[in-house]
Amino acid sequence: MDSLTQIVLGAAVGEVALGKKVGNKAMLYGAIAGTIPDLDVYIGKLFDTVTALEVHRGFTHSIVFALIFGGLFGWLISLYEKQASCWQWSKLMFLGFLTHALLDVHTTWGTQLFWPFDVRLAFKSIFVIDPLYTLPFMIFLIMAMLKPKGSDKRRKYNALGLIVSSSYLVVTLVIKLGAYLAFTHALDAQRIAYIDIDTKPTAFNTMLWSANVDTEDAYYIGYYSFLDTQPITFYRYPKNHELLESYKDDRSVNRLIAITQGWYTVSKVEETLFINDLRFGLLSVTPGFQQFAFSYKLLDVGGSVQIEEVPKSREDAQRLFKALWQRIQGN
Repeated sequence: MDSLTQIVLGAAVGEVALGKKVGNKAMLYGAIAGTIPDLDVYIGKLFDTVTALEVHRGFTHSIVFALIFGGLFGWLISLYEKQASCWQWSKLMFLGFLTHALLDVHTTWGTQLFWPFDVRLAFKSIFVIDPLYTLPFMIFLIMAMLKPKGSDKRRKYNALGLIVSSSYLVVTLVIKLGAYLAFTHALDAQRIAYIDIDTKPTAFNTMLWSANVDTEDAYYIGYYSFLDTQPITFYRYPKNHELLESYKDDRSVNRLIAITQGWYTVSKVEETLFINDLRFGLLSVTPGFQQFAFSYKLLDVGGSVQIEEVPKSREDAQRLFKALWQRIQGN
């Protein structure tokens, strides 16, 4: 999830862990704990594109990290914050790290919660920025923050924020099931034989969903809004995996393919090849749109393959917002 959401969650968890004893300091340190795991983005900048992708939401989003660094940060804080014990500060930091990772499990990218095991959990039920999750949660947190330390109202408001936000996460799983059933019904009705299907919400909402559909030689992408009145239309995207034949033994290319979990297409512009990660959709929901949100260019540099992410622009975001708003309202 985005940084603001993780700060709010961390602060609320910090309040539960130690708010009665240290007041707003518990929220402050909880907010810090909610931020620290995402520093892996900056660590990734020290490496090449593929390694940065592997690092993101890896070790820092694991139970192992929460245990080790929860204790380390708890000990460091206890050296100068004497209102609570080392164990209590460690518990706060551990819960902040762990809940950060658990929330990210619900997104499309997911987390390696059980690192070092190479298993990435991704429920794909909520977009990384969702105002319906964050804003009510933040309002309850602010209301709690303004009440005296240890007061019943402070505890009540903080608990309500956690209950409402957690309940919304559960609701998104139910909504995802509804979208999945709509997609599978449409595929059956249109007699599209498929191998696998992957559903996820589009940006900033849980009203409009997209599906990647795996068939023998192509992927189909469709959109479904709960306000739709017409059948779902699926758009075909050839896999073109054969274009990577000359790269079949290249380690970087194979690592990138592994990151996509097999959901990728290959496109060719002039003589340059691009690997497109389907999991995060396109930069528009306009029918037949071709530019994917995450696309990687393969470059030949001194006889070796260099992989670069295709940058996104402000115009891309503006186009996406406009198209989303129109499509959410139904087909």
